Amino acid sequence: MRMRRDDGARRAPGALEAEVLTVLLSADGPLAPAEVQERLGADLAYTTVVTILSRLHEKGVAGREKQGRSYRYRPVDDEPGLAARRMTKVLDGEPDRDSVLARFVSKLSPSDEQLLRELLRHNES
Repeated sequence: MRMRRDDGARRAPGALEAEVLTVLLSADGPLAPAEVQERLGADLAYTTVVTILSRLHEKGVAGREKQGRSYRYRPVDDEPGLAARRMTKVLDGEPDRDSVLARFVSKLSPSDEQLLRELLRHNES
């Protein structure tokens, strides 16, 4: 069942996961599902929040630690790290990595291309 927003519109696919992940990223430490539910400020069922947190854990972007009979959740990385994980996952799903990387680099802006060159030089040292 899909949750509806207050304006009656449906969330875009993955939007609720992104909202939950944003809550986890902004927290000072691991959060219980009820704390995530409260911080979202939306009219979401507790079970919906638990389902989303479980999905994030299964995808490897949220870690969890047992506390009593429940879990507390935290992001496994910061925002740039999570973006890098998504990029790697996309690349890993492609049979022709060389072509995908070549196409990606060819589409970079001159400033991003320069930044990539500097990063590669720095990693060679």
